[in-house]
Amino acid sequence: MSRVAAALVALLVVAMALVASRAAAIDRNLAGSAQLDYSFFPTDPNVNEGDTAGTYGFDGFTLEATEKLAVDVSDRVSANAKLCFGCHGFELDMTYVDFRVADEFNIRAGRFSPSFGSFNIRHDVANHKLSDKPLPYDMGRMLRLRAWNMGVLPSPFPDNGIELNGTHWFGGSTQLDYAVYAVEGFKSEDAHPLDIDFRQSRMPYYVDNNSRPTVGGRVALTQKLGTLSDFTLGGSGMYGTYDRNNQLSYAIVGGDLSIRIERTSIRMEYLARRTEMDTSNPALVELHPLSDKSSFWKQGAYVEIEQRLTSTVDLLVRVDGLYRTGNFAAPAPGADEIPLSSKSSIARYTLGGAYAFDRAFRLKLSTELWQFSDATDEGKKISLGTHVAFVGTY
Repeated sequence: MSRVAAALVALLVVAMALVASRAAAIDRNLAGSAQLDYSFFPTDPNVNEGDTAGTYGFDGFTLEATEKLAVDVSDRVSANAKLCFGCHGFELDMTYVDFRVADEFNIRAGRFSPSFGSFNIRHDVANHKLSDKPLPYDMGRMLRLRAWNMGVLPSPFPDNGIELNGTHWFGGSTQLDYAVYAVEGFKSEDAHPLDIDFRQSRMPYYVDNNSRPTVGGRVALTQKLGTLSDFTLGGSGMYGTYDRNNQLSYAIVGGDLSIRIERTSIRMEYLARRTEMDTSNPALVELHPLSDKSSFWKQGAYVEIEQRLTSTVDLLVRVDGLYRTGNFAAPAPGADEIPLSSKSSIARYTLGGAYAFDRAFRLKLSTELWQFSDATDEGKKISLGTHVAFVGTY
């Protein structure tokens, strides 16, 4: 099934669910969002024949859009379906059913993003006030995207499986959330896989390549400090294999802390992924391997401060980065990406703001300074760019 055909089928499923819900559901809610972002990062002026104009940067519009339907079928059963469009094309971001036994025990089955980290909860463009995502969760707007193969865990990361989750309150001020799950997991169909191929998790690759699930979970503790103040401390983990023969594993761990003090929100998060590589063919990697299997580490973190200045204006500051150690793929002949090294890093500094024309329509402005450990052919290690975006919700 082609991507377009799969997208049309998904739209049809959502439309049918909406029609059916008029007669059967206790309650239903249709919501959506769209963000048009203009990203300008100076590109390489010395473009070779056959290269694109954006060899080392961006210059143009990008669009992210979502459509979500939520239906309460009964007091215990609810269903959600969401279709999104972005750098990955059309994607069925979620379609699952929840069966709530109690607040402390809920069964979720279908397609969903497994509970991991804190940013994924607010990854939708309507729920965060900068144009792009933190680097550990970056999917499509990251500079040097191909060499780095995106962030640590590109968000959203929908998958097929089952999750058990729940919430328990201790008194009226302490909340404990947990989730455990088994999903298909990430994939790669290469003969000698060197890293996860995140495209294999998107339409139309909905069949597991190795029949062994990835398992993981998350636990988070929220403490109220006052009417408008609280903090949340969380930890997450995920483990599985991504090759056809179940020989190459990946493990992802993360920790997060969010603090809200009236009009000020501080968020920080750390992710790390250890990924095994098939190095039985030394010609595919840059560093000479000592065995047929090795591994690399990719780590990422961000700190973000959001300050509400007025009822319509928000100021945001973010510092984030990535750090990768270990072997890496040898550049393909004629490739235009900048190669990595045994220790590569990216640091980014962002200053931004958001202005709400209306509750459902917002302008986002930001400027970013990037610093790379690996230089271009011209010796450049710094890039400066801007974002101008409009986002609407309903």
